[in-house]
Amino acid sequence: GKHRTVIPRLGHFKEEYEKVSKLYMNNRIRTTKYTVLNFIPRNLFEQFHRVANLYFLFLVVLNWVPMVEAFQKEITMLPLVVILTIIAVKDGLEDYSKYKMDKQINNLLTKVYSR
Repeated sequence: GKHRTVIPRLGHFKEEYEKVSKLYMNNRIRTTKYTVLNFIPRNLFEQFHRVANLYFLFLVVLNWVPMVEAFQKEITMLPLVVILTIIAVKDGLEDYSKYKMDKQINNLLTKVYSR
């Protein structure tokens, strides 16, 4: 019949665990959306899918044209930068809390039932 092999990762079984574990997928969960390397580009990509952010970006770009310039360039950029920063901080904190929860769940002790 079917059987299951469980090898501890510690102690003198470490070499055998490393050899056998390459054959199987790991059992870790990951619910986070970002990594340290992709946080800024992915967050900006997601934020510019919102119509309001695209509108403010259009105003910023339009204000760089000298004939259309209504305000100072920096003042036009301020609302967009503030909103993008606030949303990025919120998303980063939410993702970090998911990371901590994933880490806690992945490090739980488990019991293996064997007849």
